[in-house]
Amino acid sequence: MTLLSVEGIRSGYGSLQVLSEVSLEVAEGEAVAILGPNGAGKSTLLRTISGLITPTAGAISFDGHDLLAMPAHRIPHAGLVQVPEARHIFPSLSVRENLLVGGTPLPTRAAREAALDDIWRIFPMLVTKRDAPAGTLSGGQQQMVAIGRALMSRPRLVMLDEPSLGLAPLVVRELYEVLRGLVQSGLTLLLVEQDVPVALSLVSRAYVVENGSIALSGTASELRESDHVRQAYLGI
Repeated sequence: MTLLSVEGIRSGYGSLQVLSEVSLEVAEGEAVAILGPNGAGKSTLLRTISGLITPTAGAISFDGHDLLAMPAHRIPHAGLVQVPEARHIFPSLSVRENLLVGGTPLPTRAAREAALDDIWRIFPMLVTKRDAPAGTLSGGQQQMVAIGRALMSRPRLVMLDEPSLGLAPLVVRELYEVLRGLVQSGLTLLLVEQDVPVALSLVSRAYVVENGSIALSGTASELRESDHVRQAYLGI
């Protein structure tokens, strides 16, 4: 079943159009990547889906609901959340407080506490840091907080914007193992990533965005064998 549908989106900033006629689909339980160079429009696409940017044309639906008719602050309540590039945690709040912010869509305190227990199981490294200011954590730990905050609302689809950015290779591998486990548990992911080999190791399909448009799409194995992807993104 198609969970997220983006059709013919045009979007940008003021008079600057970044995206032109972008369309994509994500099925429930699927992991999909959006690949492409810096400035291609990948983050703009996620911000448009999240309601942070209003497109000038096109349609976006999530689980049959028109996202363009929904205020941005209500979209997480519908089950779609985003982990922004550079994490954007609250550095002076504790790890626990940062996570509880993500639980706002849940109806009761008991539900938020239950979700918090799940995050401690997913990221056990954060347990000893629960009362520490989030700004004192390492980059990898802060990324765990950002992802945990998104998971707190028990979403159906999580959009991640450059989760490997600025992290050491070992930390990236550990983080992607967690993401792989989440996908195997049934979570739907839409992933923006510049590290193409890492992204293709996780997802089943991907779209390549270049100059604000979809230049190529296919399964992960098809894109690994694509001459264009091999030359432009894999250095082969």
